[in-house]
Amino acid sequence: MRQYFKIFIGAALLTTVALLGIGCGGEEREQILKVYNWGDYIDEELLPEFEEWYEEQTGEKVRIVYQTFDINEVMLAKIENGEADFDVVCPSEYIVERMMRNELLLPIITPEFEAEINAKGINYFDCISPYIKEQFSMLEAPEGQDPNDYAVGYMWGTTGILYNTKYVSEEEAQSWQLMFDRRLKDKIFVKDAFRDVYSPILIYAKTLEARKSGELGEDEMLPIETIRELMYDSSDSSIALVESYLKQMKDLVAGWEADFGKEMMTQEKAWINLMWSGDAVWAIEEAAEVDVELAYAVPKEGSVVWFDGWVIPKYAENRRAARYFIDFMCKPENAIRNMDATGYVSVITTEEVLEAMRDDELETVCDLSYLFKHSDGTPIEGADSVHIDDVLYPDRSVIERCGVMHDSGDRTDRMLEMWSRVKGDNLSAGMLIGIIVFFSVLLIWGVWRKIEAYRKKQRHLKRRRHERKTAK
Repeated sequence: MRQYFKIFIGAALLTTVALLGIGCGGEEREQILKVYNWGDYIDEELLPEFEEWYEEQTGEKVRIVYQTFDINEVMLAKIENGEADFDVVCPSEYIVERMMRNELLLPIITPEFEAEINAKGINYFDCISPYIKEQFSMLEAPEGQDPNDYAVGYMWGTTGILYNTKYVSEEEAQSWQLMFDRRLKDKIFVKDAFRDVYSPILIYAKTLEARKSGELGEDEMLPIETIRELMYDSSDSSIALVESYLKQMKDLVAGWEADFGKEMMTQEKAWINLMWSGDAVWAIEEAAEVDVELAYAVPKEGSVVWFDGWVIPKYAENRRAARYFIDFMCKPENAIRNMDATGYVSVITTEEVLEAMRDDELETVCDLSYLFKHSDGTPIEGADSVHIDDVLYPDRSVIERCGVMHDSGDRTDRMLEMWSRVKGDNLSAGMLIGIIVFFSVLLIWGVWRKIEAYRKKQRHLKRRRHERKTAK
């Protein structure tokens, strides 16, 4: 289904890259910073601001060439094949593991660079939450290498269920069983991201097995230690188990989506969507404007807590500007702007960020003392009881039932084969024509939405800035 859509997008991307290449004519490579990031994942007004800031700090000019991707593996393939000399890339945690294992990364924080930015008073790496650094330190890396030297956190979140409260109750959304509810046939969308789907379904399947065998009571959940172990499990038996569950789900699924699931939810063409928390925030806000009530839940059986981070690939040619760019993104005020623009949650957790994200008008109160800490590890005052959006900032009780994904190494191909079998290519001619028409309409509608989203973002940013100035 997605192949035809990708052909169009691929052609557009090739044209864009060609034009970018033409635009670079006459410039020295060290004056260009190539950034490769997820789509809609940054406040793009920060890009020209970085160019100015970099010249102020170093006396050197730089121009950013910014490109986007929507699948980790697509990005990784370009790096692995040496096809692109990107200076800064933003992979997910398990891809960071693979890149480190294959010696594809350069250190970001070197003694020389740290001394340089300390002398200038612009070292913002200490603004990263100690919790996030602890999670990164647990990534698998070659002996003697600290993952925190090779990857700096950017955004993080959970994987859960976005649901329409008109058709699904809060209680129903507390279990992955909802994904198998035949009442929701053709109203279910699932992220086309095999790792983000595989891990939660494995947790759910193993929970049911343990209950059936008597290891767990009817309402008991797997301990967090077991969930963390399952994050490494890509055995043949577990792959087969997940495949059997996904094939049951497949008959109910309306589509496997990389990005359009949010729109399907806001239009009520879908009632539930297995997706990332950041996308859920965007969809909830958009739906509210058209009087559609959406909500998000992380099922009690357990799920995934994911992290994206900045890295410098070994083929990078402007390494100095890359390190400055990553440091610039760690400035608390820039982290707040990126959150405002994207709906995702930054790993920057200073008092300034907590104050900006606190909303005393919300009823929800979260214990975020695990996240908002000073650099010495002590919790920021009041972090254990914060009125805040709990989709953006999950309570400690949610985090304590989530595991971090890990790279499956040589087993990844087996998992991808399973994913391909599940999705299949069993489209009829009529369905294919319908899909082509659908995507044509969606593309036109998507362009219009992008324009409207940009205008909305500008209004939102202006409003937030005005509110902060007024507050001061």
